Amino acid sequence: MDIETRIAQFEKMATDDPTNDMAHFSLGGAYQQAGRFADAAESYLRCIELNPSMSKAYQLAGAALIATDQPERAGEVLTEGYTEAAKRGDLMPKRAMGDMLEQLSLPVPEVEEQKAGPAPDGSFICRKTGQPGNQMAGPPFKGAIGEWIHQNICKETFDAWIGQGTKVINELRLDLSQDKDSDVYDAHMREYLGIDDLMYEELTGEKPKASATMM
Repeated sequence: MDIETRIAQFEKMATDDPTNDMAHFSLGGAYQQAGRFADAAESYLRCIELNPSMSKAYQLAGAALIATDQPERAGEVLTEGYTEAAKRGDLMPKRAMGDMLEQLSLPVPEVEEQKAGPAPDGSFICRKTGQPGNQMAGPPFKGAIGEWIHQNICKETFDAWIGQGTKVINELRLDLSQDKDSDVYDAHMREYLGIDDLMYEELTGEKPKASATMM
């Protein structure tokens, strides 16, 4: 699938459901791959408006703004994103945004990092939303990724992914009986839940077969 076709698909997803944060996130990735950095920045910023907890979107928005020679705006986005990532314990985006702030000769915020885990009252805190929810009875599937999801993602968030995943299947016309399409679906799931490629490699010891923003 060529890049223009991918852009058209994600533009349709974002138009059909303007509140779909992952549609804007994926559209930003497609724009970035096409070298349309200004459009990428706008899509990532729209994603942040819809879902301020998506640390990766801040990181990529900052990078796109730097690429369009907007260092001041990039610094604002990266500073906000670094603070959000630190509060949520999202180490990879936090590290990347800290590096970019240093490259821009801007101060890195001092924020106490928080880790997802049981709250004092025994409720379960979702790593993606930072909000209390119900822990799933067990991993949604076998393997290191399934176990990480069980330990870090609440049932409510994973149920929301199932709804989003159905949209991904329909919009991208995926056939999950085909390995390539199944890899695309899995990549979108990881993007939605906040499992970036580096985290995937750390958890599984393997490189991901696909990245949602590169489909």
